[in-house]
Amino acid sequence: RENRERQREARPSRAQVKSKEEQNRRMASDGTQHLAPEELERLIFFEAAKEQAKAEVKKNPKDVQALVRWGGALLELAHLKQGHESIVCIEEAVERIEQALKIDPRKHEALWCLGNAYTSQGFLHASVEKAQDFFDRASDCFRKACKEDPNNEVYKKALEMNSKAPQLHAQIQKQLQQQQEASMQEQAKLQSASSDFLYDVAGWAILVGLGVGLVVLSSLQKPK
Repeated sequence: RENRERQREARPSRAQVKSKEEQNRRMASDGTQHLAPEELERLIFFEAAKEQAKAEVKKNPKDVQALVRWGGALLELAHLKQGHESIVCIEEAVERIEQALKIDPRKHEALWCLGNAYTSQGFLHASVEKAQDFFDRASDCFRKACKEDPNNEVYKKALEMNSKAPQLHAQIQKQLQQQQEASMQEQAKLQSASSDFLYDVAGWAILVGLGVGLVVLSSLQKPK
């Protein structure tokens, strides 16, 4: 009898099973089922940070710091998601950060975040011209951020790394073209190799780690 009671206690309740099923469906729908446990923890953290900032902005639409946190959380989420969901996060991040800069054009944290978002958007375009336009916007943001906070090494590094974006963009386009020409099986292997390549680019990890989300580019972009 005691054994049967222990077994019943060990079994998950219907509510727990339902909650787990709902979580799995949500992860499958937003492209996060591929995440490792530590990445899932980050996803949960930044989802909560986004909602908190969103609530603060609802109370005070002119809360610049909350708008920047909202945009920053979205950039982190873009790094953790795939496909359309990642693109939507980047686009919304740009909207929130631009909203903050309309209130305070000299907010250097916002300028830096916007530069990261523009860099990410540049990599989403196969067109060299469109990509370069976003890279130029990013450089302008990083320069303004450096002007407002001249001693900030992160801003200086971001500006330096962004100057290498066109070259990296060309390399990525070459790899994506090779993927397009390969068989579906070979394409999957090359996508994995492309993600590793993005992490291995010297010095660029600073932007990846800050939520630019370059690792998902191969799955986001469809070369023409």
